Amino acid sequence: MTLQHEGPRSATRPVERGRWNVRSLSPVERAQALLEAMTLEEKVAQLGSVWFTDSGGDFAPSVEATDSTAAAETVSSPTDTGFDGGLGQLTRIFGTEPVTVPDGVRRLSELQQQVVDGNRFGIPAIAHEECLTGFAAYGATAFPTPLAWAASFDEDLVERLAESIGADLRAVGVHQGLAPVLDVVRDYRWGRVEETLGEDPYLVGQLGAAYVRGLERTGVVATLKHFAGYAASRGAKNHGPVSIGRRELADVVLPPFETAIRLGGARSVMNAYTDLDGVPAGASVELLTGVLRDEWGFDGTVVADYWAIPFLATMHRIADGAAEAGALALTAGIDVELPETVGFGAALVGSVRDGTVSEALVDRAVLRHLRQKVELGLLDGGPLVPEDAAATDLDGPRNRAIATRLAEESIVLLRNSGVLPLDARSRIAVIGPAADQFRSLVGCYAFPNHVLSKHPGHDLGIAIPTLLDAVRTEFPGADLVSEEGCGITTTDRSGIPAAVRAATEADVVVLAVGDIAGLFGDGTSGEGCDAEDLRLPGGQHELVLAVLATGTPVVLVVLSGRPYALGEYGAAEAVVQAFFPGQEGAAAVAGVLSGRVAPSGRLPVQIPRSPAMSGTSLQPPLGLASRGISVLDPTPLYPFGHGLTGGDVRYRSLEAAPELAVDGELLVEVTVENVGDADAVEVVQLYGSDLVASVVRPAVELIAFARIDLAAGTTATVRFAVSADRLSFTGVDGRRVVEPGRSVLSAGPSAGERPVTRTIEVTGTRRVLTGRRSLRVDWHRLGPDDRGFDLAVDPTGGR
Repeated sequence: MTLQHEGPRSATRPVERGRWNVRSLSPVERAQALLEAMTLEEKVAQLGSVWFTDSGGDFAPSVEATDSTAAAETVSSPTDTGFDGGLGQLTRIFGTEPVTVPDGVRRLSELQQQVVDGNRFGIPAIAHEECLTGFAAYGATAFPTPLAWAASFDEDLVERLAESIGADLRAVGVHQGLAPVLDVVRDYRWGRVEETLGEDPYLVGQLGAAYVRGLERTGVVATLKHFAGYAASRGAKNHGPVSIGRRELADVVLPPFETAIRLGGARSVMNAYTDLDGVPAGASVELLTGVLRDEWGFDGTVVADYWAIPFLATMHRIADGAAEAGALALTAGIDVELPETVGFGAALVGSVRDGTVSEALVDRAVLRHLRQKVELGLLDGGPLVPEDAAATDLDGPRNRAIATRLAEESIVLLRNSGVLPLDARSRIAVIGPAADQFRSLVGCYAFPNHVLSKHPGHDLGIAIPTLLDAVRTEFPGADLVSEEGCGITTTDRSGIPAAVRAATEADVVVLAVGDIAGLFGDGTSGEGCDAEDLRLPGGQHELVLAVLATGTPVVLVVLSGRPYALGEYGAAEAVVQAFFPGQEGAAAVAGVLSGRVAPSGRLPVQIPRSPAMSGTSLQPPLGLASRGISVLDPTPLYPFGHGLTGGDVRYRSLEAAPELAVDGELLVEVTVENVGDADAVEVVQLYGSDLVASVVRPAVELIAFARIDLAAGTTATVRFAVSADRLSFTGVDGRRVVEPGRSVLSAGPSAGERPVTRTIEVTGTRRVLTGRRSLRVDWHRLGPDDRGFDLAVDPTGGR
């Protein structure tokens, strides 16, 4: 039976219809019926993609970005199918060039019509885009970078952020977003720290799941990156090999992905570029099928990171050419090749024809992708692109309001000796190379840095006031002067004398230092911008020392994508850390300087004392300072979770029953009081320490957190419902267990300051966790009706 497309989807060729068009059937039934009607060539076409650009290497490592080796020469050029038989995905129609919304919508509509016309079933492609710091498109809001989301510790706001981004994507016809990044930071020198949600697996997992929920609620497919181990590369080198043990993989790297799938509902996962102990993630049956699908029950799609399939031949050298690379990836569990078709396509058809690859593996991947197309409504005959898409405002009031609030919540006040808030009528010297630089405010995946840096002279499409602009606006009555002082990406220090003069003549200095975000060396932070050490880049270290030496009070403002070592800058009267706070970020920082914005951010990473110290807070006892054993002291200058706020918050008590069954739940109450005169925002942090375990455990690890408002002069009690599952770890035999024994629960404003503690006894026999486990600690703020509740152990088992 055939039927012509109607309305916007009209085509000249007839479209075959069948059970796959019956909406009352389940997505799996419809996808299976369509699969059974397809030829091999049509099925394989659903696993490929196209990217209409000649400059893909500007945005991602390209097939050609390898040494000239025999292995590199075995990879063919991407296949240009002309959409014959269909297409799996269209790559970044909006996110490759600075196109307006109407032009992008027109181009997407034209391409989708060509895809529909090119296959007898009239199946459109899935259109995907980057959405890490907002929709990566010209004129779209540049939100704070994920490290800034993490500094907010605000799950609800991150969920709203993602929902707003998803609404924009869907409004212009985009179906899949390549975010969030769930890599846990292991070394601050890694260039992509800015893209992460920090160094703690629980924080990364909870905020990652919140982002996924928001994006998926709009109908956009969220894609988890990068599965798995990408951030744990040797020496913090991008694409470097990963040599971590299975316990670190299971207990640190994998939990955020499991959380985002089970609690967030993510429908797609992207493989990592790196190899784990010699096995590339893109060819790992153990990871992509064993862990992801067999253990966790994931039933969505696995998409290849850009050119990850041909990299199996050119970089990893475990395949002899495109066909073999495609076979390895498909066997491991990759379903769709991005951004272009190299290892799949004709090469894969040939491998099936000659018996090298089973057609059943093709069917497995195609069924997953077709199911997703059914879920997205792509087989239901609606408009290929929403009819009103061209009128979409990608930088509307809702986006700007969320960007503003998230920027304000993400600013971390590390130190204040009393200089803040600044006198509105003082002589202010705004000094530093980050002060008048918009690229020090937005991340490497924000469109102005990601794409427009390749188009010099092009307007930004959005307003991004610099910190200098914002200080002028915030302090209209001040006598303000500015000096750059030095460079960020260069070692030019010729401006330091002028900066010193300006500082000497001022009442106070706002000294803005940090990063420029970019890609592959076009900046000091971002993909491929790995650092040798954690000293401020360029000439900034010398600038800071010179300005501090003047004796003029200095507010050091760090606008960066990673934490830098600030141990030599103790003379600064105040220190403000902002992790690429987005297009509204400068106003947020200026608001903290004036007192208009009450600081409430907390560190999702430590601030090192020394440039050589790059280890994170999740350390076993031997990773801590050990006088008499080593002269190296890894103690951070500011610990994970640190951040000053208004008021004066004191931790009064931590109450819990003395025992917790290995399959039980413990109610833990933490009481805090604001004894100050100003309102505060407190992030109550609950930590655990295993006193004796069968394997080495972290000295302290985050179990839960709660962000609460705390008015001046008030007290609040937060109740956490802690499942014994949250005390589990990978035992000697490689299985996840809860062991009986003593543990210490502690709470405080940071990992380094935990003033209230309680020792509990985990009782019972060693429990092995199989299947689903508790991945979250629920909490609520107690009200009058909650008082007097028994804190005894819940005997009914884990949640």
